[in-house]
Amino acid sequence: MKKLKNKIILVTGGSGLIGLATLKHLVKEGAQVINLDVVSHPKKVKAKFIKMDVTRKKSIQKAIKKIIKTYGRIDGLVNNAYPRTKDWGNKFELVTDESWKTNVDMQMNSVFTVCQLVCAEMIKQKKGAIVNIASIYGVVGNDFTVYEGTDLTSPAAYAAIKGGIINFTRYLASYFGSAQIRVNTVSPGGVFNHQPKKFVENYEHKVPLKRMASPEDIAPAISFLLSEESSYITGHNLIVDGGWSAI
Repeated sequence: MKKLKNKIILVTGGSGLIGLATLKHLVKEGAQVINLDVVSHPKKVKAKFIKMDVTRKKSIQKAIKKIIKTYGRIDGLVNNAYPRTKDWGNKFELVTDESWKTNVDMQMNSVFTVCQLVCAEMIKQKKGAIVNIASIYGVVGNDFTVYEGTDLTSPAAYAAIKGGIINFTRYLASYFGSAQIRVNTVSPGGVFNHQPKKFVENYEHKVPLKRMASPEDIAPAISFLLSEESSYITGHNLIVDGGWSAI
């Protein structure tokens, strides 16, 4: 049985790595999926596309208005978009005030705006499910040994933003619980995206399951939290990390 049959589900940033796997999985589970992104997904993915920029409130308002006009409701939302500046990834001592503020605004504040506008529609329905995508680095401290031998690092703002999103999710779960709007977080561990060989080796040496995640490892957790199978789960952070945060 398809656990999301006929559900209207929005996914921000659905054309990205985790987003694309999520679109495919939600479609497989029977949902009517709308990808809200600045670039479209491949045509073979059977999801709808509406161009939307999560960093612009008017763009979000326009997209939601169109969705309500077309479908009449919003059953689920996945906040997955990951906008960032060109200098994203600089080492801590090189991060400028402007870069920090801009990335916090684009990544965390956009989640606030999307949630506020979507919840305004869900509260009319007295039902809905939201999944915010965070990270294990919003839960535990960074292990910088995995970057040894590479030019990579983990952006300081990333930890602050993801930690903020996790606790913001708890706030929303408490605030909208009486309206039967459930709000949860999924925190992935490291997802393979053709990183340098040395980084992959370092990461896989540490993680208990001895491999990095694939996007397809993350999508089912998102689908579960949107479904009626999780009808009594809210305010939860579901960690999907191969055991990384357990050690």
